[in-house]
Amino acid sequence: MDFDLTEEQQMFKKMVREFADAEIAPVAEELDIKGEYPYAIQKKMAEMGLFGLPISEEYGGSGADLLTYAIGVEEIGRVSASLSISMAAHTSLSSLPLYYFGTEEQKQKWLVTLATGKGLGAFGLTEPEAGSDAGATKTTAVLDNGEWVINGTKCFITNSGTDISLIVTLTVVTGEKNGKKEISNIIVPNGTTGFDVAPSYRKMGWHSSDTHELSFTDCKVPEENLLGDRGAGFKAFLKCLDCGRIGVAALSVGLAQGCLEESVKYAKERKAFGQPIGKFEAISFMCADMLMEIELARMATWKAAWMSDAGRPFTREAAIAKLFASEAAMRAASNAVQIHGGYGYIEDYPVCRYFRDAKILEIGEGSSEVQRIVLSRQLGL
Repeated sequence: MDFDLTEEQQMFKKMVREFADAEIAPVAEELDIKGEYPYAIQKKMAEMGLFGLPISEEYGGSGADLLTYAIGVEEIGRVSASLSISMAAHTSLSSLPLYYFGTEEQKQKWLVTLATGKGLGAFGLTEPEAGSDAGATKTTAVLDNGEWVINGTKCFITNSGTDISLIVTLTVVTGEKNGKKEISNIIVPNGTTGFDVAPSYRKMGWHSSDTHELSFTDCKVPEENLLGDRGAGFKAFLKCLDCGRIGVAALSVGLAQGCLEESVKYAKERKAFGQPIGKFEAISFMCADMLMEIELARMATWKAAWMSDAGRPFTREAAIAKLFASEAAMRAASNAVQIHGGYGYIEDYPVCRYFRDAKILEIGEGSSEVQRIVLSRQLGL
């Protein structure tokens, strides 16, 4: 078993880390305060190929594997969870569905723009009464004279309202089969008549990430905007959610790593009772626990990505990685604030932002409870 990254992956990791430190970290706090999506930084990331990592070069991507993608998400997440989730949601939940299930025409029309980072993609699964319970989806799409007529509401949708938002892929009810809802996926370009984007949410964290409620009122798109086979929506989005969970796991590892680095730095500088507080076991042991959990979370994430790259089933591994890494990130953020004491509660210190950004990691892409359901079923329970 080889735990070494390839030389190319090591160079990529170093490149993204240096970019994150030089271009993102200095402005991350300001972006968080203003709640602005960083178009200038996004453009630079796109030029580096970060918005199309696992997409083949044929469609404008970098042709990298999922492990390399996870490394990129982690390194961006180390300094900005907002940018990292924008990158991850765009790739895992918008580009990959097109890559896996799209027709050649759909790929040429939308995937090339997404993979090059010139446009952002979104995935609309969650509704006010449906998310973890995807079978409760109420948004409908009725085929009428060669067009899908869509009605419904989606909520908490990332990358759905920026100036460069290109498409949102929706899970919709397209009929009924054997007494059950027929769930399909349909691509809706931004700007389509009947497609309305609500103002940004006032969120606890991820302030510079774009998140909106979307509503569809007699919204019409061509019949050929169906993504994949009609009625195969569940199968399609479950595969993409597994990839998405690897992305959130990688983001969680990055955020936790950022917490550790800030905590070690502070513990060496802050003095109490005549010595750096890092000399006290109460502090050093918290840092040691962070290090241990980060390494375990990283290995779980890399294993899930490696299994996907090897063409092996990875639902269990993705759930383990997402569950453990997200909860480890929350613990790391809490400990980082504790180590910083009163300063940890002050927005001038990154750990305050990390704490706010961490909680959603235990909720999005399937909550911790959903991951435990997935793993219980893997055990046949």
